[in-house]
This record gives sequence, structure tokens and C-alpha cells, in this order.
Amino acid sequence: MSHAAPTVEDSRQGQPSIAVKLRGIGKRFPGVIANDDINLDVQRGTIHAIVGENGSGKSTLMKILYGVQPPDSGTIEIEGKQVSLSSPADAIRAGVGMVFQHFMLADNLTVLENVVLGAEKLHGIGGAAEAEVERISEAYGLGIEADRLVEDLGVGARQRVEILKVLYRGARIIILDEPTAVLVPQEVDELFGNLRELKKEGLSVIFISHKLDEVLSVADEITVIRRGTTVRTVTPDEVTARQLAELMVGSELPSPSTESSTVSDVVALSVRNLTLPGPGARPLLDDISLDIHQGEVLGIAGVEGNGQAELVESIMGMRSGSTGTIRLGGEDLSDRSTRERRESGLGYIPEDRHRHGLLLDAPLWENRVLGHQSRPPSAKGPLIDKRAARADTERIIKEYDVRTPGPDVLASALSGGNQQKLIVGREMSSEPLVLVAGHPTRGVDVGAQAAIWDHIKTARSKGLAVLLISADLDELIGLSDRIEVILRGRFVGSFDPGEVTPQQLGAAMTGADA
Repeated sequence: MSHAAPTVEDSRQGQPSIAVKLRGIGKRFPGVIANDDINLDVQRGTIHAIVGENGSGKSTLMKILYGVQPPDSGTIEIEGKQVSLSSPADAIRAGVGMVFQHFMLADNLTVLENVVLGAEKLHGIGGAAEAEVERISEAYGLGIEADRLVEDLGVGARQRVEILKVLYRGARIIILDEPTAVLVPQEVDELFGNLRELKKEGLSVIFISHKLDEVLSVADEITVIRRGTTVRTVTPDEVTARQLAELMVGSELPSPSTESSTVSDVVALSVRNLTLPGPGARPLLDDISLDIHQGEVLGIAGVEGNGQAELVESIMGMRSGSTGTIRLGGEDLSDRSTRERRESGLGYIPEDRHRHGLLLDAPLWENRVLGHQSRPPSAKGPLIDKRAARADTERIIKEYDVRTPGPDVLASALSGGNQQKLIVGREMSSEPLVLVAGHPTRGVDVGAQAAIWDHIKTARSKGLAVLLISADLDELIGLSDRIEVILRGRFVGSFDPGEVTPQQLGAAMTGADA
């Protein structure tokens, strides 16, 4: 028999008002203090945002609360009871669920099958489970049909399935890690509506985000973490986005907007009739043509999975089977290897830094060499020049504010944002003719984001051409000279960043304006 969803009325009848209480939480790794005396209260039936720079300790703290890592010191109370969480199973039993930034769904299964997987003992795998899924979907306004195949769902609907999964397992406290990173504005509005429903029913939401305007619009309270410790908890009516950013990084921050055009008449990158066959009848890329001039940023907007990754990888020579021509500064690269294309002047910030940008178990200086192993300062003749590579890595660490003790630290020891800053520094250091940038500031805090924007703008003013793929529509509008929208592998619209709104781009990206 299924139970009714908890309500705020229930919370007034004997339930503790504080859902999560953390006191003195500490966590150390070799050479790094990730958390140091963290104190946090999350009220029941509220949305509580956690913000901070990359490497500030947010992710470590959430892993501790979800049982992935034990704290070295401090106490955790869930709904008034002190708990010891040594695994996610412990956290789930205590009523804590987590929705990760990268979804964990099987495309070839239905919504019901995905939700039930691993939780078969709760309601079985048949009618009772389906009834519970539909009850939860109805109770919290999730709008999910249990029999739909996940592969047929959009990004926003997939995220709602992930939320449904944790609710199905009995979560009363839900941690959301960068939940809006891959959503278009309309989907963000829908998500926030869902979160308000959860809050109305007495559940607590912990919301980790770098998008401060979104945090201010949806959160009841906001806790700022800096250098591993809690700095301050505020309410949205106490601070502006800029004041919140200053609490995080301690300085005034620039916007992404580019003040004056630096576009020249010289074409740096020319792509003609680029087509990439797909596994079915529809190609992954369908007759794509584009020109990027020196000093120009061409932005590509699209819902993930519509050909952006294939476009980048085809230009970089990482995809076999593509047809069409790719010319860099007049030189035909169509038949060249990835290494030859990079040596000719293509810089590359990959969408997935772990798969294509870093060797996680190698030191930072070796990661500086990646993709540049045939060029100074990484190489001296046919050999790697370790001393020069280490020295240049130290320069990148300093210039790009990579938070690390030194160049011999393993890449895996860095936070995601600091890994990204290292990659951006490496690629900009080679002074490429064209920079192919896939989500260059994804998972990066406002301070690092502003620094990366500045580096791109500075290089652009010196003639760098940039192909910019980003899910951050404000970033696309602020940095780009032109924006093309990609849908199902085709360009479907060209927009002037000076006139278009994020809502108009979102409509074009989903085909809603067709």
C-alpha cells in the first residue's frame, strides 16, 4: 500500500524543523584541506543553495552528506538524529538522495524500469511499482509517464526522472548538483516549478549551482563556501548576484560582453558541406557550412545531442566517415590527422575534460604536454623537455589561477574547475589560429569564468578566431559575434547576439519557433 506524500502540515506536527545539521565537518586529502570546520543548517521544506568557487569544497561536502566519503571530523544530523554515513545506501536509508550533474539513466529502458532498477524490493517490478511512480509524478507535478522510453525524453524530462528515482527511494532531502547546466531557459523554469512543489510538500532541496541569478530566484537561503569553510548564510533579499559573487571570490567581476567588434575580413576557418553519417537514416551532421573570421567568435547553440559534439570532433579530425572540406587559413585539413590539425594551429578545449582533455593519473606538467608534444616548450627536437614543460606549467598555474601546490600534483587531485583552467591555459599558450571551445566554462565558478572570458576576449582582440559551443546562453550571447542554432545535425537559424534573447534562442534550439 502506498503512502501519501508528506506535507508541510505534517512538518508542524512533531517533525524537526532542521532537516540537515552539519557541525565542524573537516576533510583532508594529501596536500589539500577540502573542508575545514563546515557548519550548515538546512531547514525542512526549504530550498537551500550552496555556492562557492571551484575547489572551495562544495562537491566534497555533498559527497560526505551522500555517504560517498567519510568526514575526518565533525557531526551530521538528519532530521534531529545524529548519523554515520559510510555509503550512499546509508544516506538513502536516512532519507538523503542525490541527483548528479551527469544523469545515470539507461536509454533503452522505460522510465519505470529505470526507477525500479536496484530498488525492486520496495514495490516489486509490476503494477504496484508503476502505481507508485505515477503517484509520485502526480503528487510533485513531475509530469512523467512510466511507460515512456528514456531515449525518447528530452533533457529536462530526464532530469525529472532522476528526481523521481530519489523520491521513489524515500528521499526527504534531495541534493541537486548543477541541475540547470544542460537546460534551456524554458526547462529551467519547469525545474524551478518542480522544486517549489517539493518544498510545498515539506521536502528539503540542497541546490549546488554556479548561476547566481538562478540561485537568487529559487533559493530560500544561500550558504557561501570559500577555501573549504562556510563564510556566510544569506537570504536572497539580502544580496545581489554581484554581492554574492564578491562573497565567493572577493572582487568585482566583469561581464562576458565584448565591448567592440574585432572581426576582420580574413577567414581563419572555413567548413563546407560537412556531413557525418549516423547509425540510422538520419545523419549526425547534415551539410554544415560555416566561416569564422580572424577576431571573431562564432557561437553554436543547441540542446545537447543535436550534433555539437560531432561538429567539434569532425573539425578536430576525431571522427571518421565525415565528408566535406575543412580549411584553416587557406590550408586544406580534410585529410589530416588530429595531431597535424593541431600543429597547423587548431586549439581545442574539449567538452569532456576527463575523456579528451586530461590524463587524470599523470602530473600537471605531463598534461601540459598533451597535444603539444611535438612543439616547444614541451619538446626539444624529438624528445620531451621536462624542465621546460614544468616551468611552463608553473607559468600557467600562476597566470590562470590554477589552485594547486605545484606542477607535479596529479590532475585527479584538482577540482573540476581547476582542471578546466589548466586546459584553457594549455590551449591558449600555443597561440592557435582558431580555438575550438566546447563548453569552456562548464562547472567553473564565477571568478574563473570571468578570467576565462577575459583570456578569450584578449586573444580575440589579437586575431584569434573562436568556435564556441556552450549550454550557457548568456555566455553565448555575451561573447559571440554571431550565433548559429543547431538542431538534429543542421543549422536552423542565425542570430545577432545584440538582439536575441535567451528565450528566443531556447525556442529555436527546441524547434518550438518552427
